[in-house]
Parts: sequence; structure tokens; C-alpha cells
Amino acid sequence: MTEATDATDATDATDARVGRRWSAWRVVWWFGFVSLAADMVYEGARSMYGPLLASLGASAVVVGLVTGAGEAMALVLRLVFGPLADRTGRYWGLTILGYGLTAVCVPLLAVTPFVGGAGLVLAAVLILLERSGKAVRSPSKSALLAHVASAVGRGRGFGVHKALDQVGAFAGPLLVAAVIGAAGAIWPGMAVLAVPGVAAMLLLAVIRSRVPDPSVYDEVHTAAPVTSADPDDPAAQPVSSDPRGVRGWFADAVGTGLPREFFGYAFAAGLTTGGLVTFGIIGYHLTVAGLVAVAAVPLVYAGAMAVEALAALGVGLVYDRRGGAVLYLVPVLVALVPPLALTGRLWVALLGVAVWALAYGVQDSTVKALVAEVVAAPRRATAYGVFAGVQGAFAIVGGLVAGWLYDRSLTALVVVVATSQLVALVLLVRTVRSLRTPA
Repeated sequence: MTEATDATDATDATDARVGRRWSAWRVVWWFGFVSLAADMVYEGARSMYGPLLASLGASAVVVGLVTGAGEAMALVLRLVFGPLADRTGRYWGLTILGYGLTAVCVPLLAVTPFVGGAGLVLAAVLILLERSGKAVRSPSKSALLAHVASAVGRGRGFGVHKALDQVGAFAGPLLVAAVIGAAGAIWPGMAVLAVPGVAAMLLLAVIRSRVPDPSVYDEVHTAAPVTSADPDDPAAQPVSSDPRGVRGWFADAVGTGLPREFFGYAFAAGLTTGGLVTFGIIGYHLTVAGLVAVAAVPLVYAGAMAVEALAALGVGLVYDRRGGAVLYLVPVLVALVPPLALTGRLWVALLGVAVWALAYGVQDSTVKALVAEVVAAPRRATAYGVFAGVQGAFAIVGGLVAGWLYDRSLTALVVVVATSQLVALVLLVRTVRSLRTPA
């Protein structure tokens, strides 16, 4: 009787602190709906970045540079905003700021055809800001969601969130395709994305008001004094008291003390990330080569998102059973993308898009799993930051090189990508074998 009373009192205390009686599952689902709406915005726009930039006068090298730099910023900037969230405790603030950048920048792409010669520059800036928004919000959002998911099982909680995320990634391009097809122009397809953008911000505001401190859902919650620069933020955590200061932060950012195998693996993953031609280049090719109508490009991207989701799930299951050797498939897939997706035959190009989606799905999910086997738990957060940084650096170089070679020699592009993937495969094999060899 006493234990039951104590449990009831604890639940009531939690409800009192949160200020409502939302279940943990309800919060997980609402976070998922935020990601669904936000993914409709940026994946819908991302499906048209190539054709949009081309319509504003961009060459393939400009498309490759902008889209590659965007992917790089979405990865590399996490090295800044992850530690910033931990040190300041502004998890909610950074989450809202990041989603806000996406919700504002994407619809503003609709004005780029109407500002003359400045349209291309404005579009590039807005795309880079939108991608930066992902880097701003991702570490903080994941930290907030991790608190809530602890009450339902983090695997299931993040799994539901990812599933809803992919629904948005599929629905967004379909919405854009429908609007562009009806309007006969790209800009209305960007403008309509303001609707899911506003929905995402409203949902986020409701969650923030109802669940100001997601840490109450932790299975074991230890109260800690709020020492954030924002004392009114209940979700704030103690600011880091790392005595090494900026010097220590820099040491973590460059991966000081991480295993040698980690850097070999990170370099391999960087090569596969840089070698994977961006969909911006693929979409540019599909329209410039006259393979598909502009309005059909988002449909192709939506199909790629469906393939990506299945790839992430399927390869993840195989990885759990067979280990890291399944990742040998990634450089092979990456090497196949240019000769397939950048050809003059529609069915071959569509096959190439499917291969691109397979590679992208594995890169965005299962590739990261091996990091946990290479690096011990106390350094994994740092390792993931460094890992993302390496991938980002290769992404911008790869995007620039792919765009430059596309304009000059498709054969050279195929050879360069294939060579880089051969090196990546060798490094992957060394990493996996080192894990199998007893210390």
C-alpha cells in the first residue's frame, strides 16, 4: 500500500512539475508530428533545389557547390551547436531557432524568380540558412526527445519519431509536385510549404508550453540547479564547468584521444559521403537533359525517400545480425550512382536514383552504428561530432568536384568517384577486421 501511494505521489509530483497530464507517448508523437511537418518543408524544397537553381541561371558546378555546402553545414555546424546546447542549457531555444530557420527560409525561395540578377544569390543564401537550421536544432531536439523517450524505451521512441519523419519526407515532395504541376511554375511549390512550416512551429510552441522540462520523464531524475544564461528556461541544464575552456572544446572537436581505427573509419565514411552525388545534381540533370518534366522531379525524390526508409530499416536489421561487413555495400552503391543516374535514358536514371536512395539511407543510419563499436561510451558524443564534421568537409568538396566534372566530363566523374570508393572500401575492411581481431 505504501509503495502504491509513493508511486502515485511521484506521478502526481511529475504532473505538477510539467503542468499537464500528457503521457510520454503523447509527447513522443507530438515531437514526431513536428518533424513530419518540418520534413514536408525542407524535403519538399530539397527535391527541387537543382531545377530551382538551374531556372535562376546556375551551372552544374554552382548547383553542386550550393547543395554540397548545404549538406556540409548541416553536419559540420553540429560541432558548434551540440556543445553550445550543453554549455548554455538553451535546448528549447536552439530547437525553436533551428525549426524557425527552416520554416522561414524555404517559403522565401518563392520570391527568388522576382528579384532579377540577385535571385540566384538569394536562393543560395536561403538554402544554406535552411540547412544550417538543421544543424542548429538537431542536437538540442535529440536531447529533449531522449528525455521523453526514456519513459517508453528510447529504441521505440526514436523509431516512432523517425517513422513520422519519413512520412513528411515522402509527403512534402508530393505536395510540391502537385502545386508545380497545377501552377506550371516552381515558385508556388515553395510558397505552399509555408503551411506545414507554420504547423511545425505551432506544434512546437504547444509542446514547449505543456512540457517545459522534458527531463521529468527520465526513469531516474536527479534535480540539478539551473545555471543557464536563461534562468527562466525550466529545461535548462547546468552549464559545463570544463576547466579546459575553449582549449578543451577545440581538443574535443578535433577528436584528441580517439582511437586510430575511428579516424580510418571516419575518413572512409567521408569518402562515401563526398562521393555520393547530391540529389541537387541529379535533379539538375533530369531536367537539363530533358528526361523528366520539372513538376515530376519531386515525384522522383518522393520515391527515393521511400526507398531510403526501407534501406535504413533493412540494412539496420542485417547489421544487427551480421555486423559491420554489411557496410561494404555502401562504396559499391556510391560508385554506381554517376554512371546510372547521370545517363540519357530515363529508366537507367531512375534506377540510379534508387541506388542513390539505398546508399543515402544506409549513410544516414547504419553507418553511424559502427562508431559505437569503435569508440567507448564516455567519448561517443564527441566521436559523433567529429564524425559529422569529417562527413561535412567531404560533402562540400564532393559537391563542388561533382558539379565541376559534370560540366566537363561524365567519364572523369565516374572514374574519380569509383577511385575514391575503392579507397573507402579498403579502409572499411581494415576497420571491420580490426574489430574482429581480439586485442
